[in-house]
Amino acid sequence: MTKADIVNSVAAATGITKTETEAVIDGFIITIINTLKRGENVDLRGFATFTVKKRKSKIARNPKTGETIELKERYVPTVKISKQFKNAVSESIKDLPETEEKESSTGN
Repeated sequence: MTKADIVNSVAAATGITKTETEAVIDGFIITIINTLKRGENVDLRGFATFTVKKRKSKIARNPKTGETIELKERYVPTVKISKQFKNAVSESIKDLPETEEKESSTGN
């Protein structure tokens, strides 16, 4: 599902225009990004928690060339999906026929 698909789905479900829906979704995404940029967490109960984690510098290897490289200290955004969300998806996928499950996992 793409952002455009989400906009269409939310617009149809709420009755607001696609333009207004896209503005709301863009605002939602920007708010999460700006909050993480300030080093704060975003907790959407029943959905997910967005946080920023610090990664220490380390020596790594380029798998293509075998060359060693230094990865500097960095901060990366992470998402932890809520237990309710995980359970809901797991139960729904478990009930899918075998062929549908394979198609949805390959993106077809």
